[in-house]
Amino acid sequence: MRNFHFPGRSPVYGRRAMCATSHPAASVAALDVLRAGGNAVDASIAAAAVLAVVEPPMTGIGGDCFVLMHKPGRKKLIALNASGRAPKGATPEFFASKGVKKFETTSVHSVTVPGAIDGWCRILEDYGSMPLDKLLEPAIEYADKGFVVAPRVAADWAHAARKITGPGAKQHLLREGKVPKAGELMRFPALAKTLKKIAKDGRAGFYEGDVARDMVKELNALGGCHTMEDFAAQRSSYVDPISVEYKGVELNELPPSNHGIVALIMLRMLARLGKPPANPVSAERYHLLMEVARQAFAMRDAFVADPDMADVPVAHMLSDAVIDKLAKRIDRKKHRPELGPIPRPAGSDTVCFSIVDEKGMAVSFINSLYGDFGTGIVTGKTGIVMHNRGEGFVLDPAHPNCVAPGKRPMHTLVPAFVTKEGKPLMPFGVMGAHFQPMGHVYIMSNMFDYGMDPQEAIDTPRVFFEGDALHAEHGVPEDVVEGLRKMGHTVVRRAFPWGGGQGVFFDRENGTLIGASDPRKDGLAIGY
Repeated sequence: MRNFHFPGRSPVYGRRAMCATSHPAASVAALDVLRAGGNAVDASIAAAAVLAVVEPPMTGIGGDCFVLMHKPGRKKLIALNASGRAPKGATPEFFASKGVKKFETTSVHSVTVPGAIDGWCRILEDYGSMPLDKLLEPAIEYADKGFVVAPRVAADWAHAARKITGPGAKQHLLREGKVPKAGELMRFPALAKTLKKIAKDGRAGFYEGDVARDMVKELNALGGCHTMEDFAAQRSSYVDPISVEYKGVELNELPPSNHGIVALIMLRMLARLGKPPANPVSAERYHLLMEVARQAFAMRDAFVADPDMADVPVAHMLSDAVIDKLAKRIDRKKHRPELGPIPRPAGSDTVCFSIVDEKGMAVSFINSLYGDFGTGIVTGKTGIVMHNRGEGFVLDPAHPNCVAPGKRPMHTLVPAFVTKEGKPLMPFGVMGAHFQPMGHVYIMSNMFDYGMDPQEAIDTPRVFFEGDALHAEHGVPEDVVEGLRKMGHTVVRRAFPWGGGQGVFFDRENGTLIGASDPRKDGLAIGY
């Protein structure tokens, strides 16, 4: 239990249903759906759509999504990969002819076909209970009538102002020529019309007709190879989750092309390394996590790709032999700059939320543009911000993640789901691009190594690496930072905190639900 003398958040308790999102408007929209008799999938679509309007630096209908969900009566979790594919013309030869050496954040070549809307429609058709037009009503109203810019959203908007340079971006993302401030009213009339089109025609309202033509026209004008056929062909797919056991529970992740496997590698390494440091906010603990993370992310960079078009050795990456080899490289007392060779097999900015309904259906949902405002490309007529997921590709033909027509890039969006003995325990997520699997490990370790409740587990200060340096949040005590430096780390303070998390925990003992929402964002958990 937290110390009530100090600022902080209490976990939110409910008996029947619970939702936790990164913005109050999305939480209210989800709650309204649940109270009207909708299920967790219905509430997720309503929340995702509202977030695509009110938190535009982080998410939008021009992005991708992934879902992990539990359906009562079904033993296995349901996993949906709704990431977009590269255009048919996206060959290494095409990019070489354009002089492209790498996929830059703001380049049109980093735009893959957005997968989110197809994902929303697919999971709603298969598991939802309410019509799409009804679920999009709150988002349409916010886009049409206006929404109040929240404090963290305003900060993200200002930070991403460097991308608001194109005509579409200036038209739709500025208020009287300036970045909107917290408390100001913002409207997206063009986006409202696009959402109305989707509400009326479903996925065809986005991937076919005038909306698709507007996106293709804008992308082609910037040199992209996208076609109407590429948009019409986009389809999400159900996949089998992957998982590992940790401290008596199981962490479930999406398989590659998603990089959720990074969290699984880390947890297996931590289990192999034995007892964790006694203090969760200590140099010893952060050092151990960072050394483990560097090894796991190096494995990701070597192997994770679209399994439809590359051999991704998942079993090898999680094997005892590989985990033993990686764990033996960890020095618990000092930083090891050299990672060592990657064990090879023989022969070879974002929103997340969690919702649980009255019947026990539980959803972990994540939707993102990747970078803040994605590429910064915004369509003029339809007001769609285009993501930059193609930045996850490489151009080396020998690499499994090399770009190819119809291929999905290595993807950083990762919803998570904890189960225990086959039963749902906690859908959760931690947003923040490459940080996300690290965030999953923080939550898992905080709860199951240190006994924190879900809110405490989310609140605890975070450290992560960028390049050769560790970037510490301001909540990390100075003596801990100095301790890390003495262990050989370069440590700097990070301007923005690491990610934001949401989760809903099943309290089996009391028959209740516990919601938690990250104070690093504007959101809240709310239930009944």
